[in-house]
Amino acid sequence: MTWYHQLSLTDYAFIALFAGLYLIYIVRVIRIAHALSSPAHRIFYKLLLRTAWFGLLIAALLGPSFGQSTKEVQSVGKDIYICIDLSQSMNAFDIQPTRLEKLKYELKEIVEAFSSDRIGLIIFSSEAFVQCPLTYDQSALNLWIDALNTNLVPNAGTDFGPPLQMALSKINKESSAQHTSKVIILISDGEDFGEFTEDMATQIKEENIKLYTLGIGTSAGGKKMTRRGFKKNREGDDVITRLNPGSLSMLANQTGGTYFEINGRINEVEKLIYTLSGKEGELRDSRQLNVADIKYFYFLGLALLLLASDVLITVKTIRL
Repeated sequence: MTWYHQLSLTDYAFIALFAGLYLIYIVRVIRIAHALSSPAHRIFYKLLLRTAWFGLLIAALLGPSFGQSTKEVQSVGKDIYICIDLSQSMNAFDIQPTRLEKLKYELKEIVEAFSSDRIGLIIFSSEAFVQCPLTYDQSALNLWIDALNTNLVPNAGTDFGPPLQMALSKINKESSAQHTSKVIILISDGEDFGEFTEDMATQIKEENIKLYTLGIGTSAGGKKMTRRGFKKNREGDDVITRLNPGSLSMLANQTGGTYFEINGRINEVEKLIYTLSGKEGELRDSRQLNVADIKYFYFLGLALLLLASDVLITVKTIRL
């Protein structure tokens, strides 16, 4: 027989308290019996009964186990590819400290929330690149997130088509689970200048993969920062970049997903996490393990039976 728990100092203290108080009770009864010249040996019947049920209760709390039983252990999870816009507009200051810095913080929250799922990162502007393939390694993901900056990709505008195409290709190639375990998240300020974004949305829908989009920015917008400072138009005025939720919302609707937003008033990342948490993952692995069978209920049942007997059965400890 093995035990699931071990006695702690608190347990020993309660046992000692029970024994001490009961010892005081026994000494008192014996003294009264001697004073009345009456035998007090019947008190030991109760002592044996109470010691038995108290010991059985302690044994039940320790979790006695004997024999073995078979238990099925399942590994369930999702594969999530996150496409991150790194165009120059992500350096705008309308979301403090910048859109990109705010996004990096929220990405770590998403990674932490889905620690049991595989997550991959794709970065893009006019072109797309795999920053991190699907992995369970949260430390590696956080390192890649810290390294995100707009200099990692060519900046010739923003095109949603390449990252969606790459995410679809990679998630189908690297995943062995069924379609319902696959998720794509597209994060951008919504300025899409691509020509085949809708075609990619149609393919994603046909593959039965949900596309969730997250827009970051404000309708008032912010100045677009480049390596040389604020970007200017031909007239010499600062270029203002504004959140364009229309294209992101349309993409999500086309694939049966949902659009979320981070702006100056609201942050819907928690809603995104909650929505993805409710999406059922797929069974990745199932194993049969032999485990010790804890049978505390035998000890608990016998202890309760003896306790009931102790309450119902009266024994005269002193005979006058």
